Amino acid sequence: MIEAIIQYEFLQNAFLTGMMIGIIAPLLGAFIVVRRLSLIADALSHVTLAGIAAGLYVNQTFPYLAWLNPLYSGMIFSVTGSLFIERLRTVYKHYQELAIPIILSGGIGISVIFISLADGFNTDLFSYLFGSVSAVSRNDLWTICLIGAGVIAVIYLLYKELFLLSFDEEHAKASGIPAKSIHFVFIVLVALVIAASMRIVGVLLVSALMTLPVAASMRVARGFKQTIAYSILFGEIAVIAGLVSAFYLDLAPGGTIVVSSILILLFVITAKKFVKAG
Repeated sequence: MIEAIIQYEFLQNAFLTGMMIGIIAPLLGAFIVVRRLSLIADALSHVTLAGIAAGLYVNQTFPYLAWLNPLYSGMIFSVTGSLFIERLRTVYKHYQELAIPIILSGGIGISVIFISLADGFNTDLFSYLFGSVSAVSRNDLWTICLIGAGVIAVIYLLYKELFLLSFDEEHAKASGIPAKSIHFVFIVLVALVIAASMRIVGVLLVSALMTLPVAASMRVARGFKQTIAYSILFGEIAVIAGLVSAFYLDLAPGGTIVVSSILILLFVITAKKFVKAG
């Protein structure tokens, strides 16, 4: 396998992209889980699917626009959906969680419309749904690296503010923290990571990589920083194990990565029980 990675550029792209996603998805996921917004990743992934389907429809319908990458239309839809979620959360102040199913439903509805317009599922759309190692281009790699650098920089610079907003939003606002602006930046980052991750994990499975490593880390971590560290560790292990399994078994990498994450979670839960029993 190492020889194949050295020889083939698409495998290099896949592994490097996967390693970056294994860092930034759990990194953002730790804040998402603490803020009880776990389902936001599902909502934005379905909105991203709508953008991908729209991009593929445009590619098929207008030959002179065939050069447009559906990845970017997915990002545009995802960011737009994130902005709508933030807007709806201000509209439904006492029922903020309503914003997520509203956007999720809208994303599914628009996806179905564009998929039907594009004459149903095709190979390209299938690879976006469940991930595909061979579909990851060098351009996709540079895109995820750029987004990853932005995510790490924002988390580093705004860690204290995000930490306060995650655990005590009212106190954070009273302290003078610009909550709306930080929420806006954070939600846009989540949208971009979800859109960029779909090549490896797939649109319908990317939310698992944001939540499962965090769920496992919460069983063993003793503080929030430890939760982030263990989340990234478990995320990287899941990505590497998933990509290796996908290579040897000729399976979609999204499924193997998610199953690896579940196995890690089950192992941590079981080990924790044995430690308590001992």
